[in-house]
Amino acid sequence: MNLDAQLDKVLYRYDELRELLATGDGSSFAKLSKEFSDIEPVVQAVQALKKARDDMADAAVLMADPEMKEMAEAEFYALKEQLPGLEREVQLMLLPKDEADEKNAIIEVRAGTGGEEAALFAAELFRMYERYAATKGWRFEVMDFNETGIGGMKEATATITGRGVFARLKFESGVHRVQRVPATEAGGRIHTSAATVAIMPEAEEVDIQLNDSDLRFDVYRSQGSGGQSVNTTDSAVRVTHIPTGLAVACQQEKSQHKNKATALKLLRARLYEMERSAKDAERAAARKSQVGSGDRSERIRTYNFPQGRVTDHRINLTLYKIEDVMNGTALDEVVEALIAADQAERMAEMA
Repeated sequence: MNLDAQLDKVLYRYDELRELLATGDGSSFAKLSKEFSDIEPVVQAVQALKKARDDMADAAVLMADPEMKEMAEAEFYALKEQLPGLEREVQLMLLPKDEADEKNAIIEVRAGTGGEEAALFAAELFRMYERYAATKGWRFEVMDFNETGIGGMKEATATITGRGVFARLKFESGVHRVQRVPATEAGGRIHTSAATVAIMPEAEEVDIQLNDSDLRFDVYRSQGSGGQSVNTTDSAVRVTHIPTGLAVACQQEKSQHKNKATALKLLRARLYEMERSAKDAERAAARKSQVGSGDRSERIRTYNFPQGRVTDHRINLTLYKIEDVMNGTALDEVVEALIAADQAERMAEMA
């Protein structure tokens, strides 16, 4: 469908919604109101584009009048310069929305290959996202943190709450590789280690309904590192979703009740992500590439400390500001570039 046909479709639906809201019954009013509020900004952008096109056509006609030519030419070329920006704005608004974009996110970071150095890097990545969340005014709440005892961690999970969190972080899923000289390396050799990041939209109960008969709960004593923070009661909880075999454990809190609630929250998010991934795989079957596949085995980024650079391999972006990225202040540059690449790819598919 070309752009003009899409614009007409939007305007037709807008008029249709206005009529339905004026005459409709209460049962569908809330749903129609939500659609109307979502489509209104798109309609405003469409109307601005159509007005610019009409004004440009009027200016072209006036250019034939010797007395009006100079003024009409100035208006014509000014509008001609504005038009591509207005068209791009409308095209971006018309892109299919990811229903999970406005949701909060659950982040999981796990140490990969590389032993203790991988555990240290995983902990640094986890802190990087915590700092990034702070720069955006988001709430970062640790759900589980399995440390190694010398500043590293095996795995950690957190909920990130705020506006549009998942939309900005969803391209972070995958393998993050680090190249540097470990503090324990006496010979000064550069080592390569890795950590895995998974970003999942936080699922509400309406998104994923869990039946008690499908769940198995196991309780056990929490395990701490080096004998620290070990509970003397069976407060750790593991919940298994029997139909899929998916299991989630939580031992962060001293309360069994809180650990159970957290485990269920994480399980719901993983099941929701499984459903989304299956749908995305179907939609992506015909795509040549995908900026954010969400595949945890895909190597997406390298952090090279000796050279001070961060490279995202999906979009061939390299920034020589590794410290700023790791403290969260420059991560937005990578995030913005990934979002722009994804938008460009999807717009090309619609053309």
